[in-house]
Amino acid sequence: MLTVNGLNQRYGESQTLWDLSIEAPKGQCTVVMGRNGVGKTTLLQSIMGLLKVDTGQILMEGSDLAPRRAEDRPRAGVGYVPQGRQVFPRLTVEENLEIGLPIRPKNDRKIPDYIYELFPVLAEMKRRFGGDLSGGQQQQLAIARALVIDPKLLLLDEPTEGIQPNIVQEIGDIICKLNQEMGLTVILVEQKLPFARKVGDRFCLLDRGRSVASGEMDELSDDLIRQYLTV
Repeated sequence: MLTVNGLNQRYGESQTLWDLSIEAPKGQCTVVMGRNGVGKTTLLQSIMGLLKVDTGQILMEGSDLAPRRAEDRPRAGVGYVPQGRQVFPRLTVEENLEIGLPIRPKNDRKIPDYIYELFPVLAEMKRRFGGDLSGGQQQQLAIARALVIDPKLLLLDEPTEGIQPNIVQEIGDIICKLNQEMGLTVILVEQKLPFARKVGDRFCLLDRGRSVASGEMDELSDDLIRQYLTV
């Protein structure tokens, strides 16, 4: 589904990604992990086109997204849930969800029924302002908003950050359902190892802007955890 080849990215004089490569197979959940500041969010923002890359390819189903504008990525089938949720606080839940409707086909510009089936709390609160929701509800809204466009690939940046445990479990169940039952390809940035093991099929470890290890989730050894994840 997605192949990143030799990605290099800089902030001014500071280089953040160094020849980074990662594979996200179709229909699987690939978890990107590493300590703070190693380039995880930068990778997702580069895939989404929010950051310009210097060199490298971002191949989605064989087509290189790297030269394309950020606004073209959703139309190519990429959904993005940023770190910190970033819902629109003065729009209602329903209005937040409607933002993605112009990406959908002209004859089908309505919120898909399965969105409210996945997130029943949003159906109950569709008239409430986004800023009035709890952190967990806002995270569900952010995920739902990304799903409105019916993406082929979903990018999730630390969806469990600052969320109460019962909602973390719900989000994990939803990711598994999207991935396993609906065939959605997912790239997940995550710090919580138990959550990563629960939802992930594959892992990719980053260190100082480089990909240092990857493989099936059951290949994530204690040695790798100590070397690249333990603080």
